[in-house]
Amino acid sequence: MKHDEKIAQLHRHMASVGVSPFTTAPPAWRLLWWLGAEVPPPMFLSFPVLAASAGVVFAVLFGLAHWLLPFMPGLSSPIEVMVVAGVAGLVFGLALAAIYRGIARRHGLASWSDYRGQP
Repeated sequence: MKHDEKIAQLHRHMASVGVSPFTTAPPAWRLLWWLGAEVPPPMFLSFPVLAASAGVVFAVLFGLAHWLLPFMPGLSSPIEVMVVAGVAGLVFGLALAAIYRGIARRHGLASWSDYRGQP
């Protein structure tokens, strides 16, 4: 089964068990797939990979947003911004990974290479 066919099957499968399409395929993944990257959906990534990737992206975007649009006036030094962004990224990454791994466990999802649709 091709990657795009597996994605379509996953959408049908997750919709049938009540999982939102935006949980099944978040905007970042949709963009990656549209660009031609054959990355597995987040429910099929390991906890460390998902936590690290989501945490780093969140921390970088959070830091840039704070730097360009200072919405926390108490933080002025670059070190303070980096520390707050790093902690926020860590918390976000761990939470997101826990949520997605919980969904995968609850619905009995195996590895992406073994996925063939509904169990």
